[in-house]
Order: sequence, then C-alpha cells, then structure tokens
Amino acid sequence: MKKSILVFLFLNFCLVSYNQVIKGTVYDQKTHEVLYSASVYFNGTFTGTLTDKDGNFQLDNSKGTMMPLTISALGYYSTTISDYSSAKPVLVYLAPKLFELNEVVVNAKSHSWKRKENLEIFRQEFLGKSKNALYCKIINEEDIKFKYDSDDTVKAYAIKPIQIENKALGYKITYYLDKFEYYKLSSSFFFQGNIMFSEDMTDNDSKRLFFERNRKITYLGSRLQFFRALWVNDLNAVGFTVKNPATETLDYRKITVQDAGNRKYLKYPSPLGICYYTKSPTSYMILLKDRVFFDSSGYFDPMGINWEGAMAQQRIAEWLPYEYVYKK
Repeated sequence: MKKSILVFLFLNFCLVSYNQVIKGTVYDQKTHEVLYSASVYFNGTFTGTLTDKDGNFQLDNSKGTMMPLTISALGYYSTTISDYSSAKPVLVYLAPKLFELNEVVVNAKSHSWKRKENLEIFRQEFLGKSKNALYCKIINEEDIKFKYDSDDTVKAYAIKPIQIENKALGYKITYYLDKFEYYKLSSSFFFQGNIMFSEDMTDNDSKRLFFERNRKITYLGSRLQFFRALWVNDLNAVGFTVKNPATETLDYRKITVQDAGNRKYLKYPSPLGICYYTKSPTSYMILLKDRVFFDSSGYFDPMGINWEGAMAQQRIAEWLPYEYVYKK
C-alpha cells in the first residue's frame, strides 16, 4: 500500500513538472516563416532557451514564475507576453526591423568621424557612470550603429545582441537593444530592450569574494531590493520609506493591490518618493500605468515606471539577475 502511494505521488509530481513546461513556436510577423535560434527567456534572468529548426521551443517554468515571457531574435524587435499558459502552446510573431537597420548602415558610412563621440555617449548612458561601469566592457561595439539625421539627438541600434562583460559583478550579459536615444540639449535619454544573463563568473576562485562583495553593495538600495521588500511588506525593515508629494509616509496597503491570482501591483495616483536610510527622498517613481505589476523575485514592469533620482542612475552596470540571493 505504501509503495503504491509513493508511486502515485511520484507520477503526480512528474505530471505537475511536465505541465509547467511552456511550449510554443516563433514566426516572422511578415512572412509567417518559422524563426530558428530565437531566444525565449524571462527578462533579467539566466532562464532561457532557443527555438529549433522548426521554430519550436520548450521552456521549463517549474519555479512557477509569473514574469512575462520575452522573445528576441536577430533583426527583429523583441516582444513580451504576459498571458501564457503551459496548457496551451504559445504562438509568437516577431516584427522585423531590417529596413531601419539598413538605413542606419547607409547613413553611418559618411559620418564615421562622429562614431567615436557617439560611442562614448552610448557607453556612459547605457552602462552608466558608476564604479561598476568602469569594469564593464561591450565586446561587440562594431555591431552598434548610429543614425545621423539630427545633431541634437544620438540614436543607436544594434545589429546583433550586445554582449557585455561585467567584471565588477562577475556576469556575462546579452542585451537585445530595441531603441536608444540621447537628447543633447536636455542631457536626457531613453533606451529600451531586454537582458539575459548568460554566465556567472564566480567559478574563478580568486575573484569570487570580489564579485560577491560588489554584488552586495549594488543590491542594497537598488530597485531589485525595493520590490522584493515591497512584496513581503518589509520596506521599513530594510531601510526604505515611501512618501507622496505631500511628504506623507505611505505603508504597504496604500500603494499595493492584489488580484485573485495572487498577482501584486504597485498603484498610486501621484509620484512616489523613495528614501533609503535618508531623511529626504533620493529617488522618484512616476507610474505610467494605472497599476504596475511586480513579483517576489524583484521583477517589475519596466514600461510602467519612469525613474528619477538615484535609482534612475542604476543602469546596465548595476543590473543583478533575478536569481541573485542576498546573504548578510
């Protein structure tokens, strides 16, 4: 009898694990041809896979993450899917950006003298200007192209995914850049894309302590720490305070809502100031949506928030994977 129960439990576990595998196919939106070697992943993590020769993929979601699924491919705009299920195959159609890239290549030929200046701007705004950024290197800068249709704006596109070595935090990163614009007159910028962590370099014993120390320093006061603490209603304990424009301190119940599926959202009608062990806000969040999804890993909808202040300075050089575990 006991043996039968154990067999039943084992089979049930296998079925549950199997049912947490997300399956699907990736197509070209214009030609409807299948796309081989497209990346399917959870943005900001190590978890991902590639499509096969028939455009099919299988991605293990045994951890049960609620994060959106991101799909990227060379020469296409990335897309993100929130409504997916392991019970039904996902059909994905990526929009090509070949025309745009061809225009960049043609224009760049007659403006090569500006490339050095633009690359420096790109590095500073994309990687950041922090100490960590000094240890970051873009491996394939030759794949970054610029448009020269304006003297006031730097527009960059990447023909291939940008490969980055972060020698401060010990990660190798793949970044699928969809858009980058830097506005010289206002010294403001905007970039959009998706990130996947491809390697953890802590296998190097001589650098492990260096990496771990820098990761801890980077984590404290970060957006990652903030949303993890918000999820468990632990902001005050880790040093965060949230205030509204009237400088009133807001608690967890005033800025979060939860739906029937246990999904949590940040919700507030006006900008929020975030203090981290200081008397006045050092960062500001302007919500661009009625409610902004976030989960226990620290993930949040990047298109739902406009950042200002200290947290706005946290660029690629400060990005930790959502698998990162902080240990005191």
